[in-house]
Amino acid sequence: MSTMLSVSVALLAGLLMTRAFKPLKLPSVTAYLIAGVLIGPYVIGRLNISGLGFSTAEAVEKLSILADVALGFIAFSIGNEFRLEDLKKIGKQAFVIGIFQAVTATILVDLALIAVHFMMPDRLSVAQVITLGAIATATAPAATLMVVRQYKAKGKLTQLLLPIVALDDAVGLVVFAVSFGVAKSLNVGSVDVISILVNPLIEIVASLTLGALMGWLLTQLEKLFNSNTNRLNLTIGVVFLTVALSMCKFEFGSVHIGFSSLLTCMMLGTIFCNICPLSHDLMESSDKWTSPLFAIFFVISGAELELGVFLDIAIVGIGVVYIIFRSLGKYFGTLWSANATKCEPQICKYLGYTLLPQAGVALGMCTLAMQLGEEGNLIRNITLFAVLVYELFGPLVTKWALTKAGDIKPMPEDVKNRRNIKLEQVKK
Repeated sequence: MSTMLSVSVALLAGLLMTRAFKPLKLPSVTAYLIAGVLIGPYVIGRLNISGLGFSTAEAVEKLSILADVALGFIAFSIGNEFRLEDLKKIGKQAFVIGIFQAVTATILVDLALIAVHFMMPDRLSVAQVITLGAIATATAPAATLMVVRQYKAKGKLTQLLLPIVALDDAVGLVVFAVSFGVAKSLNVGSVDVISILVNPLIEIVASLTLGALMGWLLTQLEKLFNSNTNRLNLTIGVVFLTVALSMCKFEFGSVHIGFSSLLTCMMLGTIFCNICPLSHDLMESSDKWTSPLFAIFFVISGAELELGVFLDIAIVGIGVVYIIFRSLGKYFGTLWSANATKCEPQICKYLGYTLLPQAGVALGMCTLAMQLGEEGNLIRNITLFAVLVYELFGPLVTKWALTKAGDIKPMPEDVKNRRNIKLEQVKK
């Protein structure tokens, strides 16, 4: 009962917060996150009333399965952006920008934190620097997708943005695996080639293969049904199944075979949208069904934010350096590569701002970083600090950039007038 009550409170709190924030014209994502903070362990949760908010981090963790499912559907939706007819036009640009901006962010964060290391060698080690630099690659596809959907963003920047966000996380997995392998080697004094190169490559290939197989299977199963309702139910069921399968892990000696649920579900969506004639309608129906799931996901994400990191001045200082140089890396890496691939001026100018949000993938990386022991704790806290800042302000910056680029259009006056008339009628 308490779990169901927590879920309902999370959804209602998020929805009510969007109404409270409506005069400020903030993205719904930001409202959901703040609602999560308010019902989390640091505010209402402190009252320790069962079901009314989350009193402990463990209470939030109980709902992590909802977050996993939501991320699966988010990745599935982003896979829809990899339609071959669109990739023929923007594929080269997305590929170059996606890789270059991620690597640039890593390099700038590494250089800045190396300087901090020399100033505070007892507080920040080289292994921690390398790991944080790798985490800097990751963006938050969920926040970006929600802003695009809420404001019905449409245009050349949006068309390029979503494939880059998807590619960015694939690049991030590779960079993190290699960097973290080096960091662990520095700690133990020996180089493990399998953990640095073999395991990450296996994870990427295995994820893409599983996603492709599930996409083909979904397309074949859709042929058995004539009802759109049944087809939608089948689509939802296969995404659930894919998320579950992506959680499986296998070990053969020192070789680990695991899956990235993001990559797996992105590939599922990519294959499905390219070989199923009905994919467009089914994707739209799926998006409507998942709206409350996404709202709960962001409220839970807000409740997970660790406000205690503000108590450590060193973490705040290192976190500020991390945020500044990651942001510079994302912006200038995008600007330089967009200019090199001859993107339009508004894309060159504003695309980098839309890549600032950071959340789920980065948190997954810092969880792995806990293998470094005490050094992992510092990495986790700095990442949590950065995620807190990026998740609260990143969606707002993304909305601003999409608006300046012309992809978010102001509501036509006649539509505004019709809505105002309906609201007045409801009030009467």
